[in-house]
Amino acid sequence: MASYKQLEVQFEEPNPKKWCVPLKEDVFVAFMNKGNFITHKALCEGSLFSPLLFGKFFDPSDAFPLWEFDSDVLLSNARSSNNNQCTVDWAQTETDYVLKAEIPGVGKGVIRVTIEDEKVLEVSGQLRLKIEARVKDWRAGNWWEHGCVRRIELPENADWKKTEAFLSTGDHTLLEVKIPKIPPNISDVP
Repeated sequence: MASYKQLEVQFEEPNPKKWCVPLKEDVFVAFMNKGNFITHKALCEGSLFSPLLFGKFFDPSDAFPLWEFDSDVLLSNARSSNNNQCTVDWAQTETDYVLKAEIPGVGKGVIRVTIEDEKVLEVSGQLRLKIEARVKDWRAGNWWEHGCVRRIELPENADWKKTEAFLSTGDHTLLEVKIPKIPPNISDVP
C-alpha cells in the first residue's frame, strides 16, 4: 500500500564545505564502472540525480536553471533512449513551479529538500547508511560515494518560503516539489 507524506523543507545559508568536491566526468565513469546496483539505480541516465540527465555531463552539485527549459526538449534524449528510464519531469502552471521525480535507490527516510540562500532548491539523499568514521559530513568529500544531489536555481518570482515537498512510497518512491509563484502586482499589469 502506498503512503504519502509531506517532507519538511529546510532553509539554509550557503555552506562552502557542502558539495565542495566537484564531480568530474572521468571520475563519474570510473565510479559507475565499479558501483553497485543501488548506485547505478540512483545515478542512472534519466534519474533526477544523474549527471547525464540533460543529454551531456553536468555536475548535479552545480545549480542548474531548470525552469528556463521545457522538459520535453531538455529530456528528449533520455525519453527516446531504448531504456526509456526517464523518471523526472517539471512544469510550471500559472501559480506554481512543479518538480516530480522517482527517487530510485534512496531510502525514504534520507531524502532532504532544502532551499539554500533563497536561490537554490536542493534535493539530496543518502545512499548508504554506514559512512566511514573519518567522514563527518558525507556531502563535504566525494559525496557521490555516499549519496546523490540535484541543485536547481530558483526563478526570480519563486515564493521559496512556501515551498512544499511530498513523498509517495509504494512500488516506487516518488517526490513532488511545489514552489508557488509570487503573484504579479495588479499595478504591474498593463
